[in-house]
Amino acid sequence: MTTSRPLRPMPEVELVRDGLWSIPVPIPQNSLAYVLVYAFELDDGIAIVDAGWDTDEAWTALVGGLETIGASVSDVRSNLITHIHPDHFGLAGRVRDACGGWIGMHEADAALIGDRYANVDELLSRSKRWLADAGVPGEFEWDLRSASLKIREMVSAVQPDRLIADGERVDVPGWDLRAVWTPGHSPGHLCFVAPEARLLLTGDHVLPHITPNVSVHPQSEHNPLGDYLNSLRKLAAFDPDEVLPAHESRFTDLHRRLRELVSHHLDRLEAVQAGIEEGRTTAWELAEVFPWSRPWADIEPFMRRAAVGELLAHVRLLEEIGLVEALAGPPTIFRLKARSPGPEIAARLGVDGLYDPPDVAARRTS
Repeated sequence: MTTSRPLRPMPEVELVRDGLWSIPVPIPQNSLAYVLVYAFELDDGIAIVDAGWDTDEAWTALVGGLETIGASVSDVRSNLITHIHPDHFGLAGRVRDACGGWIGMHEADAALIGDRYANVDELLSRSKRWLADAGVPGEFEWDLRSASLKIREMVSAVQPDRLIADGERVDVPGWDLRAVWTPGHSPGHLCFVAPEARLLLTGDHVLPHITPNVSVHPQSEHNPLGDYLNSLRKLAAFDPDEVLPAHESRFTDLHRRLRELVSHHLDRLEAVQAGIEEGRTTAWELAEVFPWSRPWADIEPFMRRAAVGELLAHVRLLEEIGLVEALAGPPTIFRLKARSPGPEIAARLGVDGLYDPPDVAARRTS
């Protein structure tokens, strides 16, 4: 989950491999600071992965970054979108207007565009019911429900020209680039593997230090954390020389990071069980005492909503494996049926091969 920490310094445009560049595009008023847009050189132009927010500052940075590598926005032949969040998808329509290149994304995210960014009244109504069900006190409800309305201004809600399927060899001439469907952070999140170059582009699915938000919310799949952990296991089949995430910086040890992410979520599944056992029975009550990166009182409304959704994703997974039961509300009340430690949960979920027990995890960070 992102926080209001000091902004990261913007990196320079970088050459990743011959013919492949990293272009940082700023994110306004966000501790992530920038999204990394990757640009593949083609015989007749450029293919980019993600685009940035639809702001003039982001547009200027993207155009300037392309000029740095000897190209222009009119050279963009395709824009591959890892997922529909604003810092990845927001600028895609403006890019397409300038170059005529096609936009591609997974169908599960494409199906959400109108509901999320164009006709939001129904989504706001569903959000109100969702927040009530989560036990959010009435005095906080509107702040949490309306927190993302400003973000709509930073997205051009266009439809993609092509849908990209899991395993598809993507139309990026001169590059062996294949799509890997990795739902969890969003229902249609895509990673892209370049086997010949031994590279893996991970979007927000795997970042070197930050744990991406995986939430239950009105547009999420039924069990997003279960999907996310399965997607981590899916990536374990690859052994790239370098991982290219959408934020922070490139890194090399994919499998170590996969183990860290699985271990993180197993620790939080244990924390949810402990919270329910201690008498915290609604999502809001559990979120108030959950081990976030900073005190609950210091978390702004948008991130509180993300935190409640993340908490619910952990509870939903515990429901799915029979450790928690939910009593219909509003608000929904959670009861603990049984309690299992992390290693047992990992085995039940089939991710025990990606789990570091606490003593191993401590040695890795010492």
